[in-house]
Amino acid sequence: MTERELDAAGITDPVLRSAYLRCRALNRAHGRTYFLATRLLPADRRPAVHALYGFARWADDIVDSLDPGLDNGRRAAELAALQQRLDEGLRGGVTDEPVVLALADTARRYAIDHTHFHDFMTAMRSDLEVTDYPTYADLRGYMHGSAAVIGLQMLPVLGTVVPREEAAPYAASLGVAFQLTNFLRDTGEDLDRGRVYLPADLLAAHGVDRPLLRWCRDTGRHDRRVTAALRAFEALTRGVYQEAQPGIAMLDPVARPCIRTASVLYGGILDAVARDGYSVLHRRAVVPRTDRAVVAADGLARVVAARLRHRYRPRTADSSPSSRPDRHVSREAA
Repeated sequence: MTERELDAAGITDPVLRSAYLRCRALNRAHGRTYFLATRLLPADRRPAVHALYGFARWADDIVDSLDPGLDNGRRAAELAALQQRLDEGLRGGVTDEPVVLALADTARRYAIDHTHFHDFMTAMRSDLEVTDYPTYADLRGYMHGSAAVIGLQMLPVLGTVVPREEAAPYAASLGVAFQLTNFLRDTGEDLDRGRVYLPADLLAAHGVDRPLLRWCRDTGRHDRRVTAALRAFEALTRGVYQEAQPGIAMLDPVARPCIRTASVLYGGILDAVARDGYSVLHRRAVVPRTDRAVVAADGLARVVAARLRHRYRPRTADSSPSSRPDRHVSREAA
């Protein structure tokens, strides 16, 4: 399967193929939901998604590792080194770092705006200094770089049936919805890292502050005020999914099942949190495998239907994004 994906994408250089395989391994090992949805994309587009995920995962791991020997000074140094490699790779320079090599190749193939990568790195650096957010507006400012730009990076790979700038706000919102979901699910783990991503004003509206969150985490106890705050954050997150929903119909029909499936799977995490009684300070909520399988099967059926309705031709190695067939496809929903 991996060789077929690389062949379909026109990636022939052995070093570059190895770099993409490294990114795919990162996606498969760490992004179970993301990886499952990616499998629903046409084979020629999957390597690019793996490269985008691999880079984001690398930077995120530098920031989020719970290794006690990795203090903020060392994290900052590693981020600075990664930034240097990124800059060199995007300039077309030589790099021996596989993840950066694959990312730079993807950025070139799909003409992805380099600003998105730099904004992402800015957000990663801020995680070393900012430990909470007074308001939701403050949190959205941070998430432009940490989440919205991920959706914007993906858009050229997915393809659109409308001008890209029309679909961009919806892609950005879906990236934000995914990250808000992760923030809710990982509330306890983030607290151990010294960070609280739930806005302080939302918490305060329910009588919650950081010390109360810490008390619940340390003692394993529940508090109705915390539960109410978490429920409010869940509702806020579901609202962002609704904001993003119209953008799915703006995508290339053969890419829609992937994004629809990712949206349903991530939304399922919210369902799992609610079913578990909002116990995110004590354990991570998990979507049952049977639920994931049902969603994946539905996504696969939509893929087959979309490819039957729209004659999909893989992009060749020397094709430019502007020559891709998705510029001329029907807007009929898959």
